[in-house]
Parts: sequence; structure tokens; C-alpha cells
Amino acid sequence: MIEKLIWNDVKKMSDEQIQSKAEAIVTAMTMAEKANQMAGDMSMLAMGWTMAFKGGYCGVPYPAGEDQGWGVEPLRFVDGPRGIVKDQATCFPVSMARGASFDIELEERIGDVIGIEGRSVGANYFGGVCINLLRHPAWGRAQETYGEDPVHLGAMGAALTRGVQKHMMACAKHYALNSMENMRFKVDVSVDGRTLREVYLPHFKRCVDEGVASIMNAYNQVNGEYCGENYHLLTEILKEEWGFDGFVITDFIWGVYDAAKGINAGLDVEMPTHKTMPVKKILKLVNEGKVDESKLDEAAYRHIVTKMRFAKVGSPELYHPEQLAKPEHRALALETAEKSMVLLRNQGDLLPLDQTATRKIAVLGKLADTENTGDHGSSNVKPPYVITPLQGLQKFLGENNVVYDEGKNLVSAADTAGSCDAAVIVVGNTHKEEGEFISQVYWKVGGDRDSLELSPHDEAMILAVAEKQPNTIVVMESGSALVTENWREKVPAMIMAWYPGMEGGTALAKLLFGEVNPSGKLPCTFAKSADDYPYFDKNAEEIEYGYYHGYRLLDKNGIEPAFPFGFGLSYTSFTYDQLKVKVENENVVVQVDVTNTGKRKGDEVVQYYTGAKHSRVERFEKELKDFQRVSLDPGETKTVTFTLPIANLAYYDVDTSSWQVEATDYRVLVGAPGSGLLSGSFTLGES
Repeated sequence: MIEKLIWNDVKKMSDEQIQSKAEAIVTAMTMAEKANQMAGDMSMLAMGWTMAFKGGYCGVPYPAGEDQGWGVEPLRFVDGPRGIVKDQATCFPVSMARGASFDIELEERIGDVIGIEGRSVGANYFGGVCINLLRHPAWGRAQETYGEDPVHLGAMGAALTRGVQKHMMACAKHYALNSMENMRFKVDVSVDGRTLREVYLPHFKRCVDEGVASIMNAYNQVNGEYCGENYHLLTEILKEEWGFDGFVITDFIWGVYDAAKGINAGLDVEMPTHKTMPVKKILKLVNEGKVDESKLDEAAYRHIVTKMRFAKVGSPELYHPEQLAKPEHRALALETAEKSMVLLRNQGDLLPLDQTATRKIAVLGKLADTENTGDHGSSNVKPPYVITPLQGLQKFLGENNVVYDEGKNLVSAADTAGSCDAAVIVVGNTHKEEGEFISQVYWKVGGDRDSLELSPHDEAMILAVAEKQPNTIVVMESGSALVTENWREKVPAMIMAWYPGMEGGTALAKLLFGEVNPSGKLPCTFAKSADDYPYFDKNAEEIEYGYYHGYRLLDKNGIEPAFPFGFGLSYTSFTYDQLKVKVENENVVVQVDVTNTGKRKGDEVVQYYTGAKHSRVERFEKELKDFQRVSLDPGETKTVTFTLPIANLAYYDVDTSSWQVEATDYRVLVGAPGSGLLSGSFTLGES
């Protein structure tokens, strides 16, 4: 007789004891009890009631897999990724902004705070490690991911996972090839095996290697099969090839359509309710021979053993309501905004502004006085306050030194700007232009962008103000790249602020006046034309994802971007010297000296790219392999070392279904666009 599990005793168990106990429970369970582990515990009616009367989406954590008879506690889901989706929680800058920080240690600290706040509201499972690759900047949920490069995505997602999983389970999503929004429930993405493995999956594998507890399947189809019913993705690659030992959940409500196909493909848990996979249906499928009972054993075991493993993590004394948006967490949100903003243009060193010489500043644009933290869909954090750009500048300079004009009348806005010492124009997008697509009978929220340019009114305002005020700074808020060709040469200074979180206005003021030295780098390419990006049709029901996108596509086509991936200016300057490249012990070791040649302390993001020469297959001209963020005092030099396993130079050979490292010459580029890239090379011989 297997004894009922005492959940508090799990903390005393070893990993081996947890596995043994989970196996014993699953073996003793009835089929109905195992099937109960395979979906959320809340009915759609109950979920609707909690949304209406308990604080909206994720007003209460969504449970799954509770079994009081066996003593199995439920999974308790809360969403993300810019903080836990809960009233009064800390609202960090969106993931794309955090991607611009290129700061792995910072992202882990953010995960730590998210884990603490999640546990403090009763959750034990965070569904906000979003690592879908940004194929095209028009994607509505671009803001929820970190950028366009798989290595960068994987490093940032792994860091968030590490931080969160100090306290609770984390879920990486949306697996896989989810890079458009309006047709996310229908679109069938065609992709060849090499593109899938080299471009769209490495970041997921990185999080699996980090020990992420769970993977959420995407809504879309891949090569004719829905992701939640895709045996190749869920079993052959994720579970068998990568050795993933956590559990797979569906994206909510429409993440699986055919219960038998989903279960047989490797799906473990339907969320947030038994919509497609009710217990009776699962039992019927087993009795009819359409699903083997071993599939139930595996799903129930994966779910239970993972919950048990994570019952051991964390410090219960940390978790209480006062943790939400406490001063230390708000300070981290401010630090993140400071490190995420990207200085794109600074002609004549207009910035930083001199506070003594800038007696009166014009602040223009509707968004300057708008709490603009990003999407209003499933990632919508509701913090206790939001500092807007206008509020941040008023607090920094004093209200009497700031003149605000919403910018409805362009003549008035230009006259206001002309009467001041400098003008800050805040323009961009909101949740109305981009975000999670949620269609209702009379209204819609979010969706893929219709245009990569600013609105005609915003562009006209910029041109009108710049004509009257030579000291014009344009601040852009958006979830990913914007096309700025109609006006960027007419203004001396540009800042990409993204959706900067609850302390964004404070960070902006500090950056404009030099209390903060800008250090963000673009995690996505800002092209000169929408035509420079891959083909994108937000209403497409079928689309092919090719091998090239982002900086890799522009490199292939010989197109110069407006602002390249990895670019960002500083109030100081950096130089690179003494590049050394050698192959030793199955690694490529690259060293470079980076020096702060300016007069201010600053942070630089040192980027390491490689490219194979004379390859027998088509390869990228260059691809990011690693990066490090370093802080340097004026005049200081640091030696940065990258150690890259030779195995990371492999390409995927579809003929042999294996990774191959070529014996050929390789190009090395190290540095940063804007500061310069040093070039080197190495050769790999036949093994």
C-alpha cells in the first residue's frame, strides 16, 4: 500500500527519493487520477468568474493537477514576462528592453524578484520566459521576447529561468516558431530542418539545458501539424534528443484540438482547463486503443515529479504581500530601465544636457504623459504607479522648468519648443498598435503592427519641432524596431526607450542629463526600409520561414541598416586592441582588450561573432556566438576572454540528421558596432 504524500515532507527528500515516490504514486493511481494530472483544475466558468471579480487575468493563480487523495499539490500558474501579472506588482521594462541591456546578471536578478513576488501571491509556476525569435518587427508580441538572435535569446532566457527557479517553476514559451500574432491560431509555418535547428530552436535548447521546469507549446502549426500535436517537436526533439525531463503544457484554451494526437505527440498538461482533454475522454481514448496507458503514466509522472522537485526550492519566510513592488524591487526596475535605453543618435554631443544651461525644456507628444508600459493582453502587469517621461522630467528639473504640449496642434508645439532651450518629443506605439491579439465583438486589443513607421502625425510633429528647435531629442517607445528614414537626419538626438516599465520616466530624465551614461545596445536590427526585412503578412494562413532574417539577412543582401544589431552610443568612447585567437582543448579562445578612452565611466557590450569561410554549405556571413557586458572607468582597460566550444561552430546536416563541424577557415569579429569590430581568423583541420 502506497502511503499518501505529505507535501511538507518533500523538502526533506533527496532527488532519488522524490523520483521513487512519484513513480510509486503514478503506479498506484487509477487511470482517472492520472488523467486528472493532465489538465488545469479550473472550469472555464470559474476562470471567467475570477477574471470578472478577482482582479482580471491571473487575479488568482490558475491551478492544475491537484489530487487531495494522494496529497499532490497543484501547479499554480501566474503569467509574465515584465513581472508577475498581478495588481500592485513590480513592472519591469519589457523583455525587448531588457534584451537591449545585454546584462545576464541583471536578468537573473529580475527573475529572482519575479520568483519572490510570484510566491508571495500564492503561485508556484511562472509562465513568462518568452523566447520566441523576432523574425520581423511587426510581430505584435515582439516586446515579450529579447530580440532577433538565438544565442542572445538563449542566454537571456536562461538567466531569467535561473532567477525565477530559485523560488518556483518556470515555463519557456511558445514552442515553436511563434513569430506572428493575428493568425497565431491558424497559420501553418513551413520550415526546413536546418533552419529549424539552427535558427528557431537553439534558444529553447539553452533553457532546457538550464533546467527549465516546463515548456509551453505554441498555437501555430509547423509543417502541417499544430505545435501541441507535433510529435517531431515535442517528443523526437524536446524529450528524446534534448533529454527534457520536465512537462509540456499547452498555450491557453486553444493549445490543442485533438486529444489523442496531443497526448501521443508528447503533450502532458492542457491549460487552463479540461477543454479538449477531459478525464472521461482520455479514458475513452485508452479503452479504444487510441492512446496507450503508458502515455498517461509519463504525463502524470512528469507533472508530479517536477512539482515535487520544486517544492524544495525557496525560503518561505520571504513570501508575503509586502514583497510586491517594495522599494528594492522598484529600484531594480529603475536600474533596468537605465541600462535598457539605447542612445541611437547624438550629433554634436547634444546629450547629455547641461542642467545649468537648460533652464526650460519643452516636452511634447501624447505619450510623454501616458502610462505606457506595453501590451494589455496576458503580460499586462498593473503596478502601483508609473512614472511617465513628463513626470520624470518635472521631478528632475522642477515643474516650473518644464513646458508640456500634447502636440495636437503642430504650430503650437513648434512654437512651444522654439521658446525653450531644448525639446524632448516622445513618440511611438501603445497596446493599441501592437500586442497580443485579442478580438472581441465590438473591440480588439493589440495584434501585429500595420506599419513600422511612426504615425504621420508623429513624424510631422518631429519635423515641425526640429525646424524651430535645433536641440531636439526624439524618444521612441515601442516593442521593437521602427523605420525612421523620413525624419532621423533632421534631429540631432534619438533615444530608444522601448516600454520602460514603472520607473521609465525617472530613468529617462537621468539619462538625458547625464546622471546615467547610456549603455543599451539594439537587440534587433533597425532597417532603413520595411522591404529590408523578411516577407510578412499578418493575415497569412501559410508562410515559409527562411534561413535568413535580421542582421543575417541584411549581411547576405549587402544592405546597410539605419542602426545595426548590437549598436548603441555612450557618453564616453571605447576602443578595441590586441585581438588574440587560438584553438586549444576543443575550444576557440578569443581575447581582446577594451579601453574606455573617454572622460566618463561607462558600460560596453563586447560582442563576439564568427563566420565560416569556404564552407561546403551556405552559412551566415557572421553570427553572434557570445557577449559580455563590462564596466570601465575613464582610461581603464580590461581584457575580455571568450571560450567557445568548437561544437558550437557546427551546422545541422539534414542528410545525416546530425551536427557537423567543418574543417575550414573561420572569421572572427569582436567589438561593437559604433565602437568598431576587430577582425581575426582561425582554422580547424580534419579531426
